[in-house]
Amino acid sequence: QVQLVESGGGLVQAGGSLRLSCAASGRTVSSYGMGWFRQAPGKEREFVAAISGRGGNPYYADSVKGRFTISRDNAKNTVYLQMNSLKPEDTAVYYCVADSATYYSGTYPPRWWGPGTQVTVSS
Repeated sequence: QVQLVESGGGLVQAGGSLRLSCAASGRTVSSYGMGWFRQAPGKEREFVAAISGRGGNPYYADSVKGRFTISRDNAKNTVYLQMNSLKPEDTAVYYCVADSATYYSGTYPPRWWGPGTQVTVSS
C-alpha cells in the first residue's frame, strides 16, 4: 500500500552537510507518521528521527539532536532529513520509514521501509 524511495545519500567529509529525501506513494501517505532509521556496518538498526502526519511533533535520537532536522511536504509526498555537522559515526545506510499511526514516534518497528541509501562520512 505504501512505497518509499530514498535519495540524496553519498560521501561527505566530517563537519559537512547532506540532505536526504524520501518520495512516498499511497492513498493516505499524508496521514501517516514517517521518519528515518539507520544501520551502520555490524550494528543493529537504530531510530534517527520521526515526524507526525501533519508535520509536527518531531522526535530525534539523542545522538543527532541539534544536528539533524526532519521535515515533510505533504503536497509533494516527500520527507526530508537535513544532516549537519556530520561525524564519522553517522556513517550508515539510512532508511525512510512510515507507519499507519499519525503520531508515530519511532518507539516501535514501523510498518513500511524504503530500500535505504548509503551515507558515508570520511575522517
